[in-house]
Amino acid sequence: MESNRGGPVLGSVIVGVDGSEPARWAALWASDEAARRRCPLHIVFGSDIDGRVLDLSDEDLERISTEGRELLEGTAQAAQARHPALSVTTEFSRSGPAMSLRRAASSSGTLVVGHRGPGGFSALTLGSVGLKVAAEARTPLVVVRGSEEGAGHDVVLAGVRDERDLDCVRHAARAAELRKASLRLLRVRSVLQSVGSAVRELKGLNEGVGHHAQSSLAFVAEQIRDEFPSLTVQADSEESVSVAGVLVEASRHADLLVIGGHRKTGNIGRTLGRVTHSLVHHAHCPVELIPRSDESRSEAS
Repeated sequence: MESNRGGPVLGSVIVGVDGSEPARWAALWASDEAARRRCPLHIVFGSDIDGRVLDLSDEDLERISTEGRELLEGTAQAAQARHPALSVTTEFSRSGPAMSLRRAASSSGTLVVGHRGPGGFSALTLGSVGLKVAAEARTPLVVVRGSEEGAGHDVVLAGVRDERDLDCVRHAARAAELRKASLRLLRVRSVLQSVGSAVRELKGLNEGVGHHAQSSLAFVAEQIRDEFPSLTVQADSEESVSVAGVLVEASRHADLLVIGGHRKTGNIGRTLGRVTHSLVHHAHCPVELIPRSDESRSEAS
């Protein structure tokens, strides 16, 4: 697929299914996205048979296999009914859902998951498997949230922290182009951080922090306007006690929220940062997480 100068080349779309209604909706959303990109759609069912083989009877194994393959076939048929020209493939994996999805994405695919699962033996809820995928993904990941009908705002929203989010915003710009939508850049500065910065400025230790924040947003906006000249780009900056709260509210008026997928390493492995965690749980539209090159550092906000 062709892209503008500096714009990312978007790979195939991989969606996980588990029999839940949110996963069904995620699969339909993924089929729309693949059709927009003119790329293949790959549907994955992670059965986790290998991880539970000692606990399952032959009847259980046969049932899981049958139900999983029927689910894959039904989902593929629904996707192709929605987009007859779409190339759709399916995969019944013996590995768990998170591992199956990461492996299927390889180094360039976009992963798509629903915002919660069915419970029971699959348990593909965002609180478990979905969060694990989000925390460990090294390729773009979309958590499909919002209403199934979609609001049709014709706006893609991109959260901006600083210049290091430029690649993330490029992904948002490509998404806006494909949707024939406008792009809104939103930088939210924490009031508490602002107060701390002001104190440091008074002490002569950190002059020009507010100006740097504005110049970072202006730099990103200028770059995107230069690389995507046909795209309408709006750049806004706000201050709030809750960065996540402002972005969640802004997502009410967007078709997609694109942010840098901040992750941190803790005692139980890699987890999402606080703002990212809040957005994938509470946003009013699908949320796309783009890995950042500096995500090894802890997320402060």
